[in-house]
Amino acid sequence: MPFPGRFALQVFRVSVVPNPFWTHRTADFENGDDARLHVRITGEMTNFDLDLVMRGYRLGYFLMADEQTGTLGWYRSRERALIPLDDRFHCPRSLKRKFRHFTVQVNKDFAGVVAGCAARTPTWISPELQKLYIELHRAGHAHSWETWHQGELAGGILGIVVGAAFIGESMFHRVTDASKVALVTLVAQLRERGFQLFDAQVMNPHLARFGAYPVSDQEYRRLLAQAVRQPDRGLL
Repeated sequence: MPFPGRFALQVFRVSVVPNPFWTHRTADFENGDDARLHVRITGEMTNFDLDLVMRGYRLGYFLMADEQTGTLGWYRSRERALIPLDDRFHCPRSLKRKFRHFTVQVNKDFAGVVAGCAARTPTWISPELQKLYIELHRAGHAHSWETWHQGELAGGILGIVVGAAFIGESMFHRVTDASKVALVTLVAQLRERGFQLFDAQVMNPHLARFGAYPVSDQEYRRLLAQAVRQPDRGLL
């Protein structure tokens, strides 16, 4: 869930170039292995097996499109960043003064949040992946946590809910501090709804200010397995 620095204020931003922290895997989820998700694209029609997609998330993978070809692939990291949902979470004092400038909405403009997250060059959120997020949203799996300023969408977090886990996919902002306010208010909501896990994917010093901490892939998958066994909490 990166902020400033290498990933320039765009949280959850990851790269498909070779990286010691990221592993591109192919797997056969249908046969129970960690291997390949098939996304069938014919002309302008895209057919997604949403059950298969959600199985990938439950196993600890996440989707990215190749920035050059647009091909969707499953990825795992050797280390995962988690946002604490207890007293370890910290809201910087300077940020608290900014809350009055924003209002928070849930799923008011899901497509707008997806578009905002994809509006970068290069982008790992391809047109096909945007369509997939829309389908996941219609099925009740994907959600947008939004901050609004003066009647306009100012920023938001895109994520997948699986049981008691919130898997952060991306974040964007158009107004300064909008994404940070979204993060703090989302954590409060996840606590209230009884979530057990907030996956931010990538650790960095900025997230550390909020109390984020890294875990190994093995530990992440253990925590994820516990969380996905719970009924879907939902954000409302």
